[in-house]
Amino acid sequence: MNLTDQVLAALLTHGLPVLFGVILICSVGIPFPISLMLVAAGSFVEQGEMKLWQVIAAASLGAVLGDQIGYGLSRWGGRRFVDRMGRRIGAQNKIKEAEALTKRWSGAGIFLSRWLITALGPWVNVASGIARYPWRRFLFWDVLGEVLWVALYVGLGYVFSNRVQYLAEILGNLGWVIVGLILAVILGWQLVRYVRPKAEAAQG
Repeated sequence: MNLTDQVLAALLTHGLPVLFGVILICSVGIPFPISLMLVAAGSFVEQGEMKLWQVIAAASLGAVLGDQIGYGLSRWGGRRFVDRMGRRIGAQNKIKEAEALTKRWSGAGIFLSRWLITALGPWVNVASGIARYPWRRFLFWDVLGEVLWVALYVGLGYVFSNRVQYLAEILGNLGWVIVGLILAVILGWQLVRYVRPKAEAAQG
């Protein structure tokens, strides 16, 4: 079995502690398909192996705690610490993307990176810590986004219990499609704002 299969087997065998631990570690920045784990947990709920409220509580708590660790290490470690760690793991570009996102969208960027642009989630934590984004506001947007993310993926796993792997692949691709559509709308709006004054000036 590969690592993913081993973790899913451990989830079925040991339940909530594995779910909590893996999501916490991944939220700090260790790469792993945790969306697949949430979908699988939803499937186990539908099969009667796990309880819905316990799954949502454990997963949300693990995700939020992991995010707080990433935020705290970056805030108190500072730019030098983050740059050094970024070079070691080859994440400089991800950190730059996350910094651009948080600078432009502030709290909304934190919220969206929890459930929509999940690949940037751990790096948004880092960027928020470097920028010394107010911790209470970070916690508010973090909890809001993580609970939505957990409920969404667990719910989909529950509804589509017999198509877990297929559903996880679709959701992975769909997230980037949604991001592309959002960016297209934003660029289109910026273009309209740029062209409209010139058109009105020409008519006048």
